[in-house]
Amino acid sequence: MPMKASNSLFDPTLVRPALIHSFNKLNPIGLWENPVMLVTAIGAALCSIVFFQDLFTGHFSGFNLQITLWLWFTVLFSNFAEALAEGRGKAQAESLKKSRTQTPARRLRDGREESIPAPSLQRGDIVVCETGDVIPADGEVIEGIATVDEAAITGESAPVIRESGGDRSAVTGGTRVISDRIVIRITSEAGNTFLDRMIAMVEGARRQKTPNEIALTILLVGMTAVFVLAVFTLPAFAHYSENASGHPGSSDLRLTVLVSLLVCLIPTTIGGLLSAIGISGIDRLIRRNVLATSGRAVEAAGDIDILLLDKTGTITLGNRMATDFLPAPGVTAERLADAAQLASLADETPEGRSIAVLAKEKYKLRGREFSALQAQFVPFTAQTRMSGVDIAANGSQPARSIRKGAAESMKLHVKLMGMQYPESVDQLVENVARLGGTPLVVADGGEVLGVIQLKDVVKGGIKERFAQLRKMGIRTVMITGDNALTAAAIATESGVDDFMAQATPEDKLCRIREEQAKGRLVAMAGDGTNDAPALAQADVGVAMNTGTQAAREAGNMVDLDSNPTKLIEIVEIGKQLLMTRGALTTFSIANDVAKYFAILPAMFLGLYSIDEKPGPLAALNIMHLGSPQSAILSAVAFNALIIIALIPLALRGVKYRPLGAAKILQRNLFLYGLGGIIVPFAGIKLLDVIINILHLA
Repeated sequence: MPMKASNSLFDPTLVRPALIHSFNKLNPIGLWENPVMLVTAIGAALCSIVFFQDLFTGHFSGFNLQITLWLWFTVLFSNFAEALAEGRGKAQAESLKKSRTQTPARRLRDGREESIPAPSLQRGDIVVCETGDVIPADGEVIEGIATVDEAAITGESAPVIRESGGDRSAVTGGTRVISDRIVIRITSEAGNTFLDRMIAMVEGARRQKTPNEIALTILLVGMTAVFVLAVFTLPAFAHYSENASGHPGSSDLRLTVLVSLLVCLIPTTIGGLLSAIGISGIDRLIRRNVLATSGRAVEAAGDIDILLLDKTGTITLGNRMATDFLPAPGVTAERLADAAQLASLADETPEGRSIAVLAKEKYKLRGREFSALQAQFVPFTAQTRMSGVDIAANGSQPARSIRKGAAESMKLHVKLMGMQYPESVDQLVENVARLGGTPLVVADGGEVLGVIQLKDVVKGGIKERFAQLRKMGIRTVMITGDNALTAAAIATESGVDDFMAQATPEDKLCRIREEQAKGRLVAMAGDGTNDAPALAQADVGVAMNTGTQAAREAGNMVDLDSNPTKLIEIVEIGKQLLMTRGALTTFSIANDVAKYFAILPAMFLGLYSIDEKPGPLAALNIMHLGSPQSAILSAVAFNALIIIALIPLALRGVKYRPLGAAKILQRNLFLYGLGGIIVPFAGIKLLDVIINILHLA
């Protein structure tokens, strides 16, 4: 499937280009987008100058060399995380580019066909596509019906139907017609087709920072500025303290040490992974065949309060199925089932097939051949609102006229035949409707045999999924055109929090605006032109790929699989993105505490010392690090290595659990806040032991 890529985070085909790209990203113009890493790179450059200056004057310092290398590694590891996240998207984009072929287009002009290159097509041009043709650009079918292979876009091998009018008229450039002939009106400009936009988003070429990312970046810049001021005022403070204590020159305030302290105190961990977290959020959506037109939409999905879902095809299977036979008084259930099956043998609708299957499974009634019965099928029409079968007389068997249909139509049919319509059947019809089903009345001649209960079956597991959303603090609202009784029954069975019965496009739009006026964020899925206003109004509008062009342009996400229930997964991915960013921000700030206790005591160990014994500030060396140099080197090395260690978490995301906001906050503070303090203490101590054993400091 083109939208799928290797699940391995460190696939060699991705790692090698990412390593190369890590060096390309050292360009100061690119680093300007990440102020924390820009400061780190400037610090690394200053340390490099100091090292080479000492080297040329004959004062080689292994300590300065190691600090310099670890600072550059910090920047490169950050670049590597971003490049790896981008590389996963580019690998998927390459497979999409194979679908974008320079095909000729058969343009209709003045009733004649002319062949032109596809890139020359303009919005509004009319083109013809027949069996085997590649659709040259995005458009809408204005004439004909055809099956189209969209595997190049969706990865699904099963062809889909595209026809003029309705909600299945949109076609995508790069897909192939595999039968019949259609006439298409082009709806996109060259270079701005759906496939072009998809490739650009997958590659990250048009990824802009979201409001949350911008706000967090401003916070990180502010913290960095504070630490820059704090660190570079230390020499003045140290000079005063040294003179006051009578130990001039006792503090280690070399430029290399000051830069090390600065880099370890500023939030380099989240600064190095912030971009990768955002890119990977979009990547996870793409792997589920959902294209987000902006990172803001992904984040908004994580903050959703209300989900609006269509009933048919989303909450229910979409096809009404026969679930029971309810006989009239004096009629056996077997007789009702037999008549219902006969009336449905030639009915190819899902409802008709389900009636025949239910009669076979429940009463062991086998299907019969129409030719043997000398039967003639009576199809359903909008005028009669019923269907059935006429069976000719055969020997001792009299002729039969069996009908099934809507209650009101069947009542009129029975009365026209001069027979009485039983009141008890009216009660059965009302009971079925109250339970959310659709009643079909069956009559053999003028005798009413009973009612078939049809029901739009609720999808398995949907109630549990809604329960998960409820735990997340999200309310679900079912939208349906059914009457209030039917809607209430389906709502109860499926477990939604609310429902809108007999909903019109205007009703949907008004409901979204009402919820937004209360400060809530709303998500909605739709596929028709009549859904476009609501999709555009919703904070997260998920358009189905099989829907109209208007719907796809109105939404800020497109589901290539056209599965409305995927809206629930989109919300989970959005929340996972926010949780991952929050968790790593918490960890990053917390782990600065450990580095503080590693470097500051090492810098001022000799201050206020007596008889060459460590001064009182040595009490802050709670990790009992071996020497001032090994303490500083251990902290700088850990600061670089922790970025590499957290890359898998940044790309895969924090594991999502459907908990409330308060519980998620408590869990993250405990796991990533407390863990962000404990892990660096252990890591720095381990590195210090290794450095002292190897005599690297």
